[in-house]
Amino acid sequence: MMFVRMHTHGDERIVAACDEELIGMTFRGDGTRITVHEEFYRGESLDEEAFVERLRIATIINLVGDGVIGIAIREGLVSPESVMEIGGVRHAQAVLL
Repeated sequence: MMFVRMHTHGDERIVAACDEELIGMTFRGDGTRITVHEEFYRGESLDEEAFVERLRIATIINLVGDGVIGIAIREGLVSPESVMEIGGVRHAQAVLL
């Protein structure tokens, strides 16, 4: 399962998603840091099918964790080359046109 939160700003639909076990954690590496803030990422606890539905209507996605990123790659929404690793956890952002 994963946490998925939809943020809307005007016409933008930002989907923030993370693997459930990462919520509240901070990761550091190579001079970068990411905190998986509850306020930003904790929304609905969704299964894969519902998550893909949210991704399909997003204009921007922000993902943390192997599970959510693997799904986004499989669905063709994130390029494997664009995924970065911070402190052992994978992170990806994408603008979907």
